[in-house]
Amino acid sequence: MRILFLTDTHIRGTTPKNRTDNLPITLMNKFKEIVKIVKDHNVDFVLHGGDLFDRPDISVSIVSSFASILNDIKVPVYIVCGNHDIYGHNPDTINRTMLGLLDSLNIINIINRDDTIFLQKDDIKVQLTGYPYTYNIDDENNRDNYIVKYVSKDVNYAIHMVHGMLLNKPFIEDIPYTLIDDIKSTKANITLSGHYHSGFGIINIDEKYFINPGSLIRVTNSLSEINRIPQVALIDLDETINIRLMNLQVASRGEDVLDRQEIENHVFKSERLLEFKQSVDEAINFEKLEINEILMEISSVEGISNEVKEEALRRIALSQMKDLGDGL
Repeated sequence: MRILFLTDTHIRGTTPKNRTDNLPITLMNKFKEIVKIVKDHNVDFVLHGGDLFDRPDISVSIVSSFASILNDIKVPVYIVCGNHDIYGHNPDTINRTMLGLLDSLNIINIINRDDTIFLQKDDIKVQLTGYPYTYNIDDENNRDNYIVKYVSKDVNYAIHMVHGMLLNKPFIEDIPYTLIDDIKSTKANITLSGHYHSGFGIINIDEKYFINPGSLIRVTNSLSEINRIPQVALIDLDETINIRLMNLQVASRGEDVLDRQEIENHVFKSERLLEFKQSVDEAINFEKLEINEILMEISSVEGISNEVKEEALRRIALSQMKDLGDGL
């Protein structure tokens, strides 16, 4: 049995400011390559880790365009709901979303929380389960959402697919996440995850596999995303488990489609404002001045560009208006 796994495609009809290409066209080309991979590599099933769409109410015209490509995948496609696929991080809203529409049209198949699906090819039988994104999925009290506790005796392998912040190492302190080490008691042979766009590849712990190839589309222009090539995972199940990552051939180099100019402009502006504040602090005793006097002093400080002065004055003015209850 051969399974193709991809995740976080974030289909949308617009192009973010940080990309220089036409994102909908780029996405269509990537999905067409997925269709080709399925055909050329004799894939039996396609699994999607969630966030097929970038929002639950994406336009009908965009859904129609991509549905026609998805229809060209001639094998069953299974998916768990990502946070962008549903309203309010609530998977119970799926029937009001475009992902729910594709499910009702049998273009894709949604795996719900209590579903157990059996995939079969020749002598190989797989138990497939999944868990959608919920707002508290990565609370330490909810780790059971990642863990398979029961595997049918008549299957060869168990696969569990989750859209959550599963990571191979600690992350930013204020962002909830779940470590692979916290769920390694799972009885699933393979745990597939999405949500974390950078991915962590393939982790093997005691012959249990944890896989996140990263998002199919790069929606931020961080340095890590610029250096990353979108991938999919090809999973072969026979007497043993063999997994490999495949780069998408149509994916352009990050530096060719991701524009860092906006970030660099923001950093440059922030640095200039900091320099401006320091120079003003050195030149002015604010404790002895009223706000109008501060405005006059700022206007007269030498060695600072007019653009930075105007920005500082604008921010002070906005602050004043907020205090007056203008509600900007």
